[in-house]
Amino acid sequence: MITIGSKAPGFELEGSDGKRHTLEEFKGGYLVLYFYPKDDTPGCTTEACGFRDAINEIRKAGAEVVGVSKDNLGSHGKFKEKYKLNFLLLSDPDSKTIKAYDSYGDRGIFGMGTLRKTYIIDKGGKVAKIYEKVKPDGHDREVLEFLKSAKS
Repeated sequence: MITIGSKAPGFELEGSDGKRHTLEEFKGGYLVLYFYPKDDTPGCTTEACGFRDAINEIRKAGAEVVGVSKDNLGSHGKFKEKYKLNFLLLSDPDSKTIKAYDSYGDRGIFGMGTLRKTYIIDKGGKVAKIYEKVKPDGHDREVLEFLKSAKS
C-alpha cells in the first residue's frame, strides 16, 4: 500500500515517444503520474485534455505530467495525435506498474481493470499527494492548486 511520504515504486515502461522511461529520470522536479483506464474514451479524454490545456502552468509549477494505461504504443500515438496531447504516455500492457501503484481493481460494471488515480511524486521520489477515485473534469485544476501550494 502506497502512502504519502513513502518512496514511489520504480518503473521502466515504453513511452509514446518511442523511448523507455524510468521514475529516476523525473527526479529533481515534481511528477504528476496519472493512471487511466483506456485511450480515447470519454472520461479519459476529458482528463487528458485538461492536463493538455494546463500543461504550461503545471510546468511553471515545476512538474511534468505522465499518463499510464495498458494501451499499446499505437493506441497512445493515435490518442496523442487526435487530441494534440503535449505530454508523455506510457504503456503498461501487463499492468505491473499499474498494480505497483495500487491502481488496479474492481471498476464496477466495467469489471477488473485500471483505476483512475493520480500520484504526485516529489523531487526526491517520494509520494507527496494521492488522488483516489479521480473525477476527470477539473482534475487538472486540483493538481495545479496542489503544485502551487507545494512550491510556496
